[in-house]
Amino acid sequence: MLLVGAGDLAALAEGAAAYASENPLQVAGVVVALLLVFGAGAAIYRYLTRTPAERLQSVLEGYEEVAVLMHPNPDPDAMSSALAVRQLASAVDTNATLYYPGEIRRPENRAFETVLDLDFDRVETVDDVAPHNVVLVDHNEPRGFPGAGDIDPVAVVDHHPGDGTGKRFTDVRTDTGACATIFADYFESLGWKFYDVDTALTDGGVDTAGVPDHAVPSHVATGMVYGIQSDTRSLTNGCSSSDFAAAAYLYEGMDGDLLNRIANPQIDAEVLDVKARAITSRVVQSPFAYSDVGEVSNTDAIPQAADELERLEGVSAVVVVGESKGTLRIAGRSRDDRVHIGRAIEAAVENIPMAEGGGHARMGGGQIPVEYLKGLGPSDGVSRNDLQKRVFDSMSGER
Repeated sequence: MLLVGAGDLAALAEGAAAYASENPLQVAGVVVALLLVFGAGAAIYRYLTRTPAERLQSVLEGYEEVAVLMHPNPDPDAMSSALAVRQLASAVDTNATLYYPGEIRRPENRAFETVLDLDFDRVETVDDVAPHNVVLVDHNEPRGFPGAGDIDPVAVVDHHPGDGTGKRFTDVRTDTGACATIFADYFESLGWKFYDVDTALTDGGVDTAGVPDHAVPSHVATGMVYGIQSDTRSLTNGCSSSDFAAAAYLYEGMDGDLLNRIANPQIDAEVLDVKARAITSRVVQSPFAYSDVGEVSNTDAIPQAADELERLEGVSAVVVVGESKGTLRIAGRSRDDRVHIGRAIEAAVENIPMAEGGGHARMGGGQIPVEYLKGLGPSDGVSRNDLQKRVFDSMSGER
């Protein structure tokens, strides 16, 4: 073993000092290089260890304005997630405009928009989405309007299966029951608290002076709680521990009166009629059920009818179809561990031109243009009875 004595250390120090005095520029260069190396290393470490919330805010901060796009006919999960993006953007001085295609028709969806005094912009074509710095929430591929496929989003936050990504940020967590759960995680990781507001902070002229930028207003927290509840059937279906944790975190900031008003709206008469038709026209091949409710004007009545039909004793998975404006809409529900209803619907509409289908294990949906169902394009067509057989075969695992 080589031992270095005090005299040797003193000699080394004296030599180093002499070298430094004779070569000051070289020594300074080495010192600067070391500082740069250490500084770059620290910067890289900080970059690699940033939370998803910090990375998303960094993306938002790079724009003066972003467009937050919800999926067609947005539900409370999509709407509350859009509100969360706007809150995150506001904290970094970025303006966010919230867009949706389709319609807001379901009673609790309309109540959500009305009770929270929200102001969303409706999309007819891609030209309505401005600017082109688009953030997708609660879906990962733009759809539902002409030109949607041309949108290349800068960020995507979602909990649905799919291949869509954002150019600068992607966070898709298919193990969570709601997209709002992901945003609750963002707020909590950033250390955001809550504050009460008497009126929703919309574009309606509410004075926001003195409102903290790094906190969640009560109407947003309330909306996120309901978004989680609605997508997980009050934390009983398709949820994970993260959904419970998110609801617990948001509970401190929510407004119970607002939540009650959203959750208990008046019911549209057509919804009751469609539910009744779904029950009376049901076809059961135990433990599965199928119902064709015919023409509907309110397409949101179809998934509500599926919810109702699933409650029937002896039924563990259901599919309800209804026609509106030349399109056959499909809604499926499952509480049967043998039936992944999203995949079942996808399999049932396979090879039907222009048809779409998919979703989660417990909840799925799809649509088929009626003209293609009848045989337009490279297909001989599929009758409504054939579609029913396809659905039963898919739920039974035979397709």
